[in-house]
Amino acid sequence: MAAFKQRVRIFFSRKLYQNTRAALNRFNISDNTFATLLAVVIGLLGGLGNYLFRKTIDLFHWLVVEQSTTFFDINLEEWNFRRLLVVFMPVIGGLLMIPMWIFFGKDLKGGFAGFLVTVNLKGAKLPLRPLFTRGLGAAITLGTGGSAGQEGPIAVICGTIGSQLGRLFKIRGSQLKVLVACGAAAGVAATFNAPIAGVFFATEIVLLSSFEVASFTQIVIASGIATVLSRAMLGNGSELVAPVYAMDSFWELGLYLLLGIIIGGLAAVFINVYYRIKDVIDATKLPKLAKPVVGGLTVGLIGLFLPQVFGNGYEFMSEVLSGHFAWHLLLLLVVAKMIATGVTIGSGLPGGLFAPCLFIGAVAGGAFGHLMAMLMPGAALSPGAYALVGMGAFLAATTHAPMTAIFLLFEITDSYEVIIPIMLTCVIGTAIARHLKKESLETVELTRIGIDLEAGKERNIMKSLTVGEVMQTRVETIPENMTLREFADFIQRTQHTNFPLVNASGELTGIISVQDFMDVVFEKNLMDLVVVKELATTDVITVFAEENLDTAMRRIGYRNIEQLPVVDRETRCKLHGIVSRHDMISAYNRALMNRTRALEEAEA
Repeated sequence: MAAFKQRVRIFFSRKLYQNTRAALNRFNISDNTFATLLAVVIGLLGGLGNYLFRKTIDLFHWLVVEQSTTFFDINLEEWNFRRLLVVFMPVIGGLLMIPMWIFFGKDLKGGFAGFLVTVNLKGAKLPLRPLFTRGLGAAITLGTGGSAGQEGPIAVICGTIGSQLGRLFKIRGSQLKVLVACGAAAGVAATFNAPIAGVFFATEIVLLSSFEVASFTQIVIASGIATVLSRAMLGNGSELVAPVYAMDSFWELGLYLLLGIIIGGLAAVFINVYYRIKDVIDATKLPKLAKPVVGGLTVGLIGLFLPQVFGNGYEFMSEVLSGHFAWHLLLLLVVAKMIATGVTIGSGLPGGLFAPCLFIGAVAGGAFGHLMAMLMPGAALSPGAYALVGMGAFLAATTHAPMTAIFLLFEITDSYEVIIPIMLTCVIGTAIARHLKKESLETVELTRIGIDLEAGKERNIMKSLTVGEVMQTRVETIPENMTLREFADFIQRTQHTNFPLVNASGELTGIISVQDFMDVVFEKNLMDLVVVKELATTDVITVFAEENLDTAMRRIGYRNIEQLPVVDRETRCKLHGIVSRHDMISAYNRALMNRTRALEEAEA
């Protein structure tokens, strides 16, 4: 039955492609024009997808949070017995996730990091079903009070729309990747009513800053169309509301410089805390299906005392940007939101990290602003302004995407005065965070398993293979005291050109090539007097069996040699085998072919 469905899908897809190509030729429409039309369609579908996603979040929020507070008369402004019931709201989200994990567990794995891997290393071929299942899971998490964001999920949802539309019209390669970026830009732009920020989100984060002018044009179109449609359906307001920004004097730039340094360090702390919490949850001996429930209970207990951590926190952030709340509460919320976010996502409740980063940056910047205002009472500082800049700087520092943060704040405030402070703080914060933590919040887990998105598909395949899998264990070695005459007779019986030298104990002492021997081959009087070790290279470049092929290939390229001896890590002289450039290239080609076949079978 599955094979029949696959044949039917391929048949109709081929028919659609053929009819489309015929129509393009008939009306003399170029490929670039067609790509632009696709960008318009993706923008429209992205804006619609954002609307439906937000309404789904609102539905679960109404069913769980609003109905519970109304029915049980819960008031978060008062302390009474009924307030304890708020603990169980995220637990309901965890319970709802159990059937999701049972039936659609494969769709919920990976998150935004997995999305980036698929886009940049696996041909951008995103399956259709996770568009609904992952979107529903994120809506449950956010609607029931889980501490997460909606930007990552909406980027995946709309990116999947772009991928599916491109595959429908037989678009492959880098152009399909651009269509996914168009979808991601459309989703983020519609969420924040910020088309420029959507464009830079797609180019900086999704495409890893690798784009061309033609693709940039398509992304701009999709982002703009999605924003227009979102404004038509949801109004002209943004999820975040910020007051008019003003900087009274230029000496405040020194304070923003200090804030950037603090934010950069805080971003590195958050990345460490987030993954430490995830590691602890992964190591906990609880049934996998119980972890979302326990995670929801933990977040509920934090929210009992600090309900501001529930959900994406946009309403609370808007109040912080207006300068409300005391500095000590804001500092406490920095820690609470870090823990709540790590527990939410680490326990298996799907969601994004964009909104939590904005939240932590806003409360950290607000606390900084209040403290500076207390230290300098005559300076008339605005804590809300520092909350605003801190929000953008923390997002830039954790994602390593300063342009996205800069333009997001510019579009939220609609003020040119914010540009200089946010540019300064974002760049300083990002530089500090990069110095302390090379990887961004989304790519740390990829680095742990040997995936480097910026390296590209080729290097990641090389990193996935070890020298031990490829090396030749039967090595033609020669004793270091062999004479040149004996060596001349030896090389006539072999096809190799490089030979490791070993001593009486079988330890590697050097390596000699036929080229080394050619310099003295005509010195007949030396043939019985000189041993091969005198001509050999004793400073041998070696590799360990457990090292990957990317490392080995770079060592080969360093000296432009063809083979590397594989030695024991402890003694560094016990020979285990030898690996050649040819061996590594052959292994890469086999791995690439196997991965391509596996992807084709998965799509089928």
